[in-house]
Amino acid sequence: MSNIKLFEDKQVRAVWSEAEQKWYFSVVDVCGVLTEQPTQRGASNYWAKLKQRLEVEGSELLTNCQQLKMLAPDGKMRATDALNVKGIFRLIQSIPSPKAEPFKMWLAQVGSERLEEIENPEIANARIKEIYRQKGYSDAWIEKRIRGIQVRDELTDEWKKRGVKEEREYAILTAEISKATFGMTPSEYRVFKGMAKSKENLRDHMDDLELIFTMLGEVSTRRIAESSDAKGFWENKSAAQKGGSIAGDARRQLEIETGQRVSSKENYLTRPESEKRKVLSTNRVEMINKSD
Repeated sequence: MSNIKLFEDKQVRAVWSEAEQKWYFSVVDVCGVLTEQPTQRGASNYWAKLKQRLEVEGSELLTNCQQLKMLAPDGKMRATDALNVKGIFRLIQSIPSPKAEPFKMWLAQVGSERLEEIENPEIANARIKEIYRQKGYSDAWIEKRIRGIQVRDELTDEWKKRGVKEEREYAILTAEISKATFGMTPSEYRVFKGMAKSKENLRDHMDDLELIFTMLGEVSTRRIAESSDAKGFWENKSAAQKGGSIAGDARRQLEIETGQRVSSKENYLTRPESEKRKVLSTNRVEMINKSD
């Protein structure tokens, strides 16, 4: 399970190993946080030089480094050096930084939160919702986004059972669903929304209808794969095209009836700050009312 954690508004990519029940963190991202590098390139250069020094010293740290695929700045999954929590603590010892102690505390918190989430998945959902609330998303949008995440997980679980290879083939099948649903692949959709250079998740910038039709395409694909007992990539590609077409037909019918296009160029990045604050304020009032 890949993820992006936030430490003082800095992104730290992480991967959860189900086999080991451990988090692995991007070494480059940790170096960037500890050395307060303004760019990813600066963090990468720092790690490259530090790695040379550690190699000369014969440090065990490099032996413990693993190459794991994480989301790169270009939006693709790429192999990057990663260490588990124990390794990151050793890395911190090699980097003089005023951020060292706060980062150690943050690591401990991340680990304990994951254990809590394994024991009670509802805690994970609650944390995700709170993160979106803090960003200024409405509660109604958040509920759809969370359901969309669940639908996506159910689909990828089904693909895995049916012999679809992860990442590259998942990406191709996802593109087929999106193209049949919206007439655009995810990469084309990002350009459409003005997000070509953004690292953020495209779905975090969809409105209610875009999320709904995305879910419809993925649910339909999963149901078709199940009913047809699709095996391997090519049969599941056919199911993806059919599932996306069901959502695409529904989208076009709605556009005919309303005279309005479902796909919107708007994205969260371009929303006025005043609008975000207004939504955030409304969410807080709703939370207070629910607690009364």
